[in-house]
Amino acid sequence: MSRRNFALPWNAYVETLQPHERPMLPGSPATPDHALRYRLAYAAIGLLVTATGGIGAAMVTANTQQLGGALGASIVEAAWLPVVFVMTNACMNLLLIKFRQQYGLRLFAKIFLIAYVVIGIAAFFFETYASTLIVRAFAGMASAALSSLGILYLIQAFPAAHRLKGLVIGIGASSLAIPAVRLFSNHLVELSEWRGFHAFELGLSLLSLAAVFALRLPPSEKLKVFDKLDFVTFALFAPGIALLCAVLGLGRIVWWTEAPWIGWALIGSIVLLSAALIVEYNRATPLINLKWMAGPDIIRLTLAIVGVRIVLSEQTSGAVGLMTQLGVGPDQMHGLFLLILIATAAGTLTSAFTMNVAKLNKPIAIALALIAVGAFMDSHATVLTRPAQLYVSQALLAFAAAFFIGPALMQGIVQVLQKGAQNLVSFIVVFGIGQNVGGLLGSAIIGTLETVREKYHSSQLSEGLTLGDPQVVLRLQQLSGAYGRVIPDPALRTAEGQILLQQQITQQAHVLAYNDVFLLMSAFAALGCVWVTFNHFRPRLQARLAGGEAASAAAAVE
Repeated sequence: MSRRNFALPWNAYVETLQPHERPMLPGSPATPDHALRYRLAYAAIGLLVTATGGIGAAMVTANTQQLGGALGASIVEAAWLPVVFVMTNACMNLLLIKFRQQYGLRLFAKIFLIAYVVIGIAAFFFETYASTLIVRAFAGMASAALSSLGILYLIQAFPAAHRLKGLVIGIGASSLAIPAVRLFSNHLVELSEWRGFHAFELGLSLLSLAAVFALRLPPSEKLKVFDKLDFVTFALFAPGIALLCAVLGLGRIVWWTEAPWIGWALIGSIVLLSAALIVEYNRATPLINLKWMAGPDIIRLTLAIVGVRIVLSEQTSGAVGLMTQLGVGPDQMHGLFLLILIATAAGTLTSAFTMNVAKLNKPIAIALALIAVGAFMDSHATVLTRPAQLYVSQALLAFAAAFFIGPALMQGIVQVLQKGAQNLVSFIVVFGIGQNVGGLLGSAIIGTLETVREKYHSSQLSEGLTLGDPQVVLRLQQLSGAYGRVIPDPALRTAEGQILLQQQITQQAHVLAYNDVFLLMSAFAALGCVWVTFNHFRPRLQARLAGGEAASAAAAVE
């Protein structure tokens, strides 16, 4: 491998490292100069581990109703399958960073990869809905660890001058899971229902386990970082985030004002999270540094992450939902998903190889502009729209999503490096929760707005149709005429024609509602682009104004 022995104790091993090979942050591995064949091996393992951590969740998200049907679950019960994964995934990042720092990467990799394999095996022996829900919860915990492990492997694949590219590619690679899974997972589920899904997930986890054991990461420094109050914070924070995820994931399905538990869960989330923040605010060495997180740069970054995740739900929820309403099946959308996959990969690579740490706001503004254009294009859909009409707009959105994520992550890392590595956990919490909760919030907003606007448009369209209108009468005759050979009774034929007309009205109302949502997302992204652009140019404007004032003052003195 390299000229160094990874089995050496850390104190002896670190003496063999050049300054540029030492870990950038606590808990990260050293980055010695590897031979080319090992760089390629690290890259392959990093992509494999990243895929293992993301594909399981993507398959559940893409096939929620099919898996729910195989388990005999209702629509509401099936909706819990992806939500419970996000609940545990969002919470685990709070402790995983410190676990790596205190116990080392080797133990970290062993525990969570073996846990993922055990989870995959257990899924074959527990065939009930309740046991599947528990398995998905544990999978969310393990997936959080695998995502970071995959990134650490990818960083090893790049020389010192380009290691940030590995970080960006690792983050972007996780975005490839959903479009890739939509290309084949429906066939997998159709062939063997949930068993094929679990077998595929188990196979990936076994491959990852073998690869990680065959090629280990370089050592990292171990520090005693855990504090007793960390577990108090986690005991308050984790259930608070879990309840919030449950509200956002299920609220639009059971409807916000119809299910009493939504209100109680939201109250519980607010109380628990508030208690966790109070504990952290009064600690000398907090797990979550609230004072650092309250800084203007971190607030702007958080708003950008959550905002982009919301508008990007236009792709994951909006476009797919529109096609489903128009009767387009998964097989007919393979071309669209393939294009999204290619655009996502292109966005990731473009972001990695063009990123300038001194100008991180610029790619974020460009990504928001592309999202605004793509969503605006989608807002002109009709009942005749098919996947081919969405190719350009969805490619723009996919490219923008991947192009954004790297600079957003780097903005946070720059803040960590400038203000102290002790803020790393705080940033990972902000980034991870922003991604997870932002995605749920985006789906909740789009689903809720679409439902409300569909009712409005349906009412407006229905009010405009009367039997006194000759065109309406003609349309009813055409629709009821389709049953002429099977229903001899004219009254029944007319009733069936009215049902078909109402179905067409409902479909048209859904299309108009989705157009309203897409237009709103476009406006939101455009405002975000203006805001980020203003923050990008503000230091220059302030410098020019200050220079002008100084020049005026000097002239007045003379």
